[in-house]
Amino acid sequence: MSSTFLIYSEHFGLTGRPFSLRPDTDFLFWSANHTRAYAMLEYGLATFAPITVITGEVGAGKTTLIWHLLRSAPSDLKLGLISNAHGERGKLLHWILSSLGQPITGRMSYVQMFSQFEAFLKEQHAAGRHTILIFDEAQNLSEKMLEELRGFSNMNGERDELLQIVLVGQPELRQIISRAKMVQFAQRVAADFHLFGMSAEAVQDYIAHRLKVAGADHEIFTPAACEIVFQASRGLPRVINQICDYALVYAFAEDISVVDEEVVRQVVADRKMQFLDMAATTAVETPGKQGFAD
Repeated sequence: MSSTFLIYSEHFGLTGRPFSLRPDTDFLFWSANHTRAYAMLEYGLATFAPITVITGEVGAGKTTLIWHLLRSAPSDLKLGLISNAHGERGKLLHWILSSLGQPITGRMSYVQMFSQFEAFLKEQHAAGRHTILIFDEAQNLSEKMLEELRGFSNMNGERDELLQIVLVGQPELRQIISRAKMVQFAQRVAADFHLFGMSAEAVQDYIAHRLKVAGADHEIFTPAACEIVFQASRGLPRVINQICDYALVYAFAEDISVVDEEVVRQVVADRKMQFLDMAATTAVETPGKQGFAD
């Protein structure tokens, strides 16, 4: 009972921690941009897009959307999640089989692993299930690994859709796919979206939403405080959470029940470089050009 979190939660009448950095679908807030991103993800799956790409800055909310998909997916989908995959040819198949719960022995050759993967896809299809591989932090995949994935997508026949691939990553992923040598891969991308930072209005609604989920029954952050949070975070949920979490600690320490702009300004001033580094390259929620072709 001595943790700072428990003390400030009691101070503000909260039943949970509203601004944790851990992705939590219970706190999922559907900004216009997050709604569009998830709609594009669903569109890709519904239209059997061979490859779907969702990008966004660190802390934009990409992983939370993935976990929402995993949590709400129907039983006829077999989902495999691969996070931070790295390595050379052959290692990718190892990651994939592991994500699908398939046994792997240390001495399996590439051909054996591929045969096992192909057999698994056909078994799932015969059982009425569709296999989807989701790669989080996909910007870490090398060009060779992406080309290997493109080859896997070619296992789909004219009528039988055995496999779909979803790549979720930072903006560097789009840069990799846009390279001239990756044109064949880019042509397989049938659905894509870039997740921008939230608007000022959305940030205020986001803060209020998370506080309400955590048990708040009154306004804790003033509109002026929310505006400062927006300016410092550029609409990135992860940065917003850090600023707001610290602001609650500061307000508790000063024994005040409302977080105003002065409290947030002090938080930002004390940790200015940290927040600037995280939000420096982030564009705010504004419709922009999508796709990989001119």
